[in-house]
Amino acid sequence: MSNTAQELKAEILRLTRDYSALVHRANRAGTENSVPFEPGKTTVPYAGRVFDQDEVEAAVGATLDFWLTLGPEGEAFERELAGFLGVKHSLLVNSGSSANLIAIAALTTHKLPANRRVQPGDEVITVAAGFPTTVAPILQVGAVPVFIDNDPATGNARVEQLEAAFSPGKTKAVMMAHALGNPFDLSSVLEFCRRHDLWLIEDNCDALGCTYSMPIARANALGIIENSPGIPANGTHVTRYTGTWGDISTQSFYPPHHLTMGEGGAVNLVSRPPLKTYAASFRDWGRDCWCASGKDDTCGKRFNWKLGELPRGYDHKYIYSHLGYNLKPLDPQAAIGRQQLKKLPAFIEARKRNWEVLREGLAEFADKFDFTLPTHATGWTPEGFTWDATGCRTECSWFGFMLRVKPGAGFTHTDLARHLESKKIGNRMFFGGNLLRQPVFVQLRKDRPSSFRVLGAMPGADEIMERALFLGTYPGLTTTMLEYELQVIRDFVRQA
Repeated sequence: MSNTAQELKAEILRLTRDYSALVHRANRAGTENSVPFEPGKTTVPYAGRVFDQDEVEAAVGATLDFWLTLGPEGEAFERELAGFLGVKHSLLVNSGSSANLIAIAALTTHKLPANRRVQPGDEVITVAAGFPTTVAPILQVGAVPVFIDNDPATGNARVEQLEAAFSPGKTKAVMMAHALGNPFDLSSVLEFCRRHDLWLIEDNCDALGCTYSMPIARANALGIIENSPGIPANGTHVTRYTGTWGDISTQSFYPPHHLTMGEGGAVNLVSRPPLKTYAASFRDWGRDCWCASGKDDTCGKRFNWKLGELPRGYDHKYIYSHLGYNLKPLDPQAAIGRQQLKKLPAFIEARKRNWEVLREGLAEFADKFDFTLPTHATGWTPEGFTWDATGCRTECSWFGFMLRVKPGAGFTHTDLARHLESKKIGNRMFFGGNLLRQPVFVQLRKDRPSSFRVLGAMPGADEIMERALFLGTYPGLTTTMLEYELQVIRDFVRQA
C-alpha cells in the first residue's frame, strides 16, 4: 500500500471514529457520553449490542481492505477465542444455529469409527425446554432426539433421568445447552458420557464466560486435570469455562449474546484435533481439502490424492467427502468480534452484577416468585449462595434473570410480561418453552412418530413454559434502568 493510500485510510478511520462517537451514543450505555435514560419513554431492552468506536473502526478497516470472505481477521479471531477458552480450535460460522448444525454433523462423518459415528436412527439425548436450534440439528442429520425433563429451579436438565434415556447401541451423544448462562451439571453429565463412551456437545451460546468447578479428585476420576486460561488454580478444584468440558461446544454472536458480530457463531473443538477437520469440511461445502480461503496446497500434494472413484491427481480443492454447507461469516464481522472479545471480561462482570441487583431488589417477593438458582446452589442470600454437598460450583455469566410466577400469586407470567411491555421494559419467555408443545413437534409426532422419543411426562418443562419469563442482564443496562425495572415490578406485584 502506498503512503498516500495509507494516509487516506488512516483519515477515513479517524473520521469513522468521530462519526461513531456522534451517532452511536446509545450503544455506549454506562459511560458519561451515553444517551440519558428517560423512564417510561426510553425502552429498556432485554438485550442489545454494547460497542464503541473500536468495533466500528475495525469493521470499516476490514471493509476497506475488501477481503470480505472469511480471511485474516477470521483466522485471528478463531485463535483468540480458542485461546480465551482454552480449547484446541475454534471455527467461525455464520450463526449459533449453524454452529449447532456443524457440531452434530461433524460426528456423522464416515471418518470416525463406526461405534462412535452418529448415523441415521441413532439417538442423541437432549432436554425438552429451550431454544429449538439446539434440537433441530439432531433431526436434520437423521438422528433421533431423546427428550428428558428440565429442572425448573435451574432451567437445566434433570440429570437423574439420563440413565433411563440411554439405549445401548443406539445412544451416541448428549447435546444440551447451559440455560440462560447457568451451567448444567457437568460433573454428572460427564460421568454418564464417560461410562457409556458418548460424545458431549455443549451448546454454550448463552453461557460464554461461565465457569464450572469440581473437586480435583472428582476431576481426576473423569480424566480432567487442566484449568482454562485466566482461571487460577486454587489447589482444591479444577475450574474451567463452560464450552471446554465436552468434546465440542458452540457459541452464538447474535446481538443479544455475550459478544456480537451482528450475525455469527463458532464451533469449539475442545481436545481432539481431527474433529476440527471434519467440522471445517461440513462448514465449507463438504470438501476434503483443508486449505483456508485464498490459500492453495497446504498439504503439499494438491494433485497427488486418490479419493473415491476420482482419478489420481484430481484437484484436492474440489474433492468432497461430505454433503456439506457454506456457513462461513464475513471477515469484517470477525474484525468486530476481535474488538468485542477484548471487552468480554468486563461484559461478564456486568452480567453477574446486574443479576445480583435484580435478585436482591425482588427478594421481598419470595411469596410471589420462584427464583432461578445456579446449578449446585441450594439457596441465596445477599451475602451469596449456599451449595450442595457435591463440592461442585458454578459461576454464572448470566444471559438473563429468570423468575417463575407462583400459582397463587394473583397474576400470571403473561400478565407480568404484558405490563412490563406496556412500560417499555423488554422481557422474554424461556425461548420455546416445552418444545414438544410447539406446532412443529406436534405435527412431527403425527407425521413421523418415531422421529423423536420422550422420557415420560415433562412437568418441569411445562412449568417453565407456563410460569417463567426473564429480564435482561446485558452490559448495556444502567443503574437507572435497573431501578426503574424493579420499581415497575414492585408496583405491579403490590397492586395485583
